[in-house]
Amino acid sequence: MTPAPPNPRTCCATNDKVSQAAWQQRYIEGAIGWDRGKPSPQLHKWLADEAIEPCRILIPGCGRGHEVIALAEREFSVTGIDFADSAITYLRREQRLRKLQFDIIQTDLFAYQPSEPFDAVYEQTCLCAIDPSQWETYEQLLCCWTKPGATLLASFMQSDASEGPPFSCDLKSMRQLFPASRWHWHDTIDRVEHPTGMHELACRLTRNSG
Repeated sequence: MTPAPPNPRTCCATNDKVSQAAWQQRYIEGAIGWDRGKPSPQLHKWLADEAIEPCRILIPGCGRGHEVIALAEREFSVTGIDFADSAITYLRREQRLRKLQFDIIQTDLFAYQPSEPFDAVYEQTCLCAIDPSQWETYEQLLCCWTKPGATLLASFMQSDASEGPPFSCDLKSMRQLFPASRWHWHDTIDRVEHPTGMHELACRLTRNSG
């Protein structure tokens, strides 16, 4: 029997491993190697393959929001969340210039509680920025934030570094973090090269009913 996902009312937590000031300082110093300056090529592939169609989608840790913009241009109902002032300021400016409709929320994602669950989540550089001691809480939040049957598009960062961020999201650990009791893993896994010299493993998951 598939266990029920956590109750949304009990999922709210405080992320004491991440400092808003520290992330803002990275933007000030230009230490934002995760930012390609454009949407990930994997997002374009998923869209071309019709792995996902316009729906209500959340992008946690959206940064400057290149994927937020790309999805909004394709008529998705997008919500982007980030911590850093610079990221939010940039994305709001782009929203005005491009005259696009999407929601931007500046908050600690561990305290975020949506008014209704999402149809999909796009996870790219959020999990690898979270201390592994809080990964289980993040996975529970993803369950809280989504409907049964929701799609999780995840690009898991592969790093040889013992420290982080970015923390290495090796596939064995990810399969344990997103267990078959709550998530169905689709067969196709794509390798996506990253400008930092690292790479990501792109996986599509579906949240089980229950």
